[in-house]
Formats: sequence, structure tokens, C-alpha cells
Amino acid sequence: MSAARLLERVRRAAGLSQEELARRASTSRPTLSAYEHGRKSPTLVVAERLLAEAGYELTAEPRVVFHEHRGRRGHLVAVPDRLSRLPVHEALATVTLPLHLQWSGPRRTFDLSDRRQRARLYEIVLREGGPDDIRTYIDGALLVDLWPELVLPATFGRRGHRSWKPPYSAGRGRARHTCPRWPDRVPNRGCEGPAAASVAMGSDGAGC
Repeated sequence: MSAARLLERVRRAAGLSQEELARRASTSRPTLSAYEHGRKSPTLVVAERLLAEAGYELTAEPRVVFHEHRGRRGHLVAVPDRLSRLPVHEALATVTLPLHLQWSGPRRTFDLSDRRQRARLYEIVLREGGPDDIRTYIDGALLVDLWPELVLPATFGRRGHRSWKPPYSAGRGRARHTCPRWPDRVPNRGCEGPAAASVAMGSDGAGC
């Protein structure tokens, strides 16, 4: 995740305007706006201060690397080498998928706090989405929990690519690593989760 996206994301999650966060962090609103739009890059010290004033802290976690694999019909599938966590308010949000994911039929809204709706959205994102979509909508632990219930192509199952089963890494120190293991198989019904900084707020942030 870029510094620009990170700063805007935490500011909005904290319910702060640019003016209010800039005031708290002893900077100017135009400067904060420049950070959020990628016109300027804050130093690490400045980024930590901005996050702290929004109620967040900066933590390090392993970078998620995606590889593309082709399914039986030539469809490209984005495969991550590990699974990451989403903040709780995002993992259980109500969302409407963009058109490049929900291109067939009428667009619908998914309440991710509802297990069945979450399973349907995960199926769509895993089949149709790319790395940014998986990072945005898929929570690693919730995916592992839902895995036996998902209807996905064989690409995702035991007969598919082994890289769909990334290793589990335990966190050490303040760097909290999140890599739940991918399940070994998909049900037969229908044989088709940065080195980056992330933010955490209590138990809601990325981290096992």
C-alpha cells in the first residue's frame, strides 16, 4: 500500500478532516493533501506522527507477493504467497463491488458481516479479481474459515497450484506477520489474502 493511500485510509477511518489531522500533527492542510495525493512523500517520522494523531501506529509485516497462474481455460488467477488481515470495520463492511468484478447481472451490495454474503463476495473476488482486489476485500482468517464452503474452480484446490497454500508465519516482536495457511482442498461442488508498512488499531489492524 502506498503512503498516500495509507494516510487517506486511516484519516477517513478515524473520521478526521484533512484540516483537523493536519492541526493535530502540527502541519498544514495543503501539505497533508499533497501527501494523500502522492505529490509529496512524508518522512518516516512525519508519517508516524500523522498516524499516531489519527489513533494508529505504524507496524511492519511481510510483503505479499502475487504470482499469476493460468486455469484450465486460460483464465489468469492472481495467487498470493501469504494471506493478510483486514481491519475489522473493513472485513465486515457493506460493499458494492466495482464493475470489473461484478460485470454479469445487476450490481448488488454485500453485507460482509453476513456469512453467506461474504462467501459469495469472496468467490467473485477470487475468480475475477487481481492483487489490489484481493488486498481490498479478502481477509485471510475469514477466508480460511469459509474455504470448505466456497464454490471455486479446480485451480484453487488440491489439484491446482501448490502456491495457493502459503506458509504460516508467526509474528515476532512488534512486527506482526499474518499468513494463515491456505486450506488443502476445495469442495467438489463446483470444481474455480506490503516489505510494506501497514496500520493497526488495537486488535483491528493487520496481524494474527
